[in-house]
Amino acid sequence: MVDAGDAVRWLQLTAPRGGPDDLSQLVARAAPAIGASEIVIYLADYAQSDLVPLLDAGLVRDRLSIETTLAGRAFTSLELQCAADDPDRIWIPLLVGCERIGVLEVVSPAAEDPTLEGAARELAVHVAHLLANRRAYGDVVERLRRRLPMQVAAEIVWGLLPPLTFATDDLVITAILEPCYDVGGDVFDYALNGDVLSVGLFDTCGHGIRASSLASLVVSAYRNARRCGLDLVDTAISIDRWVRSEHPNMFATALLAELDRRTGRLHMINAGHPGALLLRDGKAIRELPGPTALPLGLGHLTSRRPRVHEENLHPGDRLLAYTDGITDARNEDREQFGVDRLVDFVNRALNDRLPSPETMRRLVRAVVAYQDDELDDDATAMFLEWRPPHTPLAHLGDLAATGP
Repeated sequence: MVDAGDAVRWLQLTAPRGGPDDLSQLVARAAPAIGASEIVIYLADYAQSDLVPLLDAGLVRDRLSIETTLAGRAFTSLELQCAADDPDRIWIPLLVGCERIGVLEVVSPAAEDPTLEGAARELAVHVAHLLANRRAYGDVVERLRRRLPMQVAAEIVWGLLPPLTFATDDLVITAILEPCYDVGGDVFDYALNGDVLSVGLFDTCGHGIRASSLASLVVSAYRNARRCGLDLVDTAISIDRWVRSEHPNMFATALLAELDRRTGRLHMINAGHPGALLLRDGKAIRELPGPTALPLGLGHLTSRRPRVHEENLHPGDRLLAYTDGITDARNEDREQFGVDRLVDFVNRALNDRLPSPETMRRLVRAVVAYQDDELDDDATAMFLEWRPPHTPLAHLGDLAATGP
């Protein structure tokens, strides 16, 4: 019987004494404890197009395509993978909570032993948390995940973002951002406090450092207002005043939302932003109302306070919020990607029962490909699913069950 206990305990005792650069070697040294000859960490690059090996000295591995390899299938499906023609090698998704960060390759002559799967999964959970814990103390993980030099504006924005995916028994929220290395204006945030999930999606005007500086102010002002206990209207007013004070000639569009996860009651302010799509029973049924307030930074142009739209979600409902970089993307014939194409894409993804993060990854990849890999604007999308506990969990939202 294969047991991961000894490997996990050894890593728990040893890893804190090493730096991020030591992780690959430590994990490789734990291999014999689960009857493996090799264990290799692969991390998803920023674009989530490739899996890049974090190698111990002496090992040789190539980067692997997420789209076309068995390792990629483990990443996209969140399920263990093993090839019939290579039975000694298995691939296990690496998850931090419910955020997928890569895969673990385990090479073992006991790969067909049914107890190895459980041990490998247990070890993968611990390795993922070690990576999350140790990565902040060095740059090896960041360097590995970058295929291109990252611009300073993008460095600022990525440093602001929460984990791309978060899930509980009744909620899943996941988001994605492109272009990875040169973003500047789009940013998002979320927080679960008690029974209320707060979500903010922002699109600042301009590009480069000025846009990312405004994005930094906007998300910081949002967090400050939320943590001070302001309601949704006063939160919007607070952010608006900060933008006008510090960047008087700029503005940001925004979606600010609060969802009561007990009742499904949604409150939303749309500050000059594209309307979010409401999805139900595997299809997009309508767009939520458009702007209920002026863009943040322009509130002084009206005496009206921001208006809150209220919506009663049904169990299993999903919301897709996005920035105009998604729908405004144009192909070589200058035809926009548009809302209709967006709705069609999401409907097909829902019918395919893809995990929510994979839906977002494929959506952004489709938008990038539509514009021939050259986006004119940041393209950001956020997917929120409400599935209270009394509703059976479908595969699309069942990320919570895959976490530790």
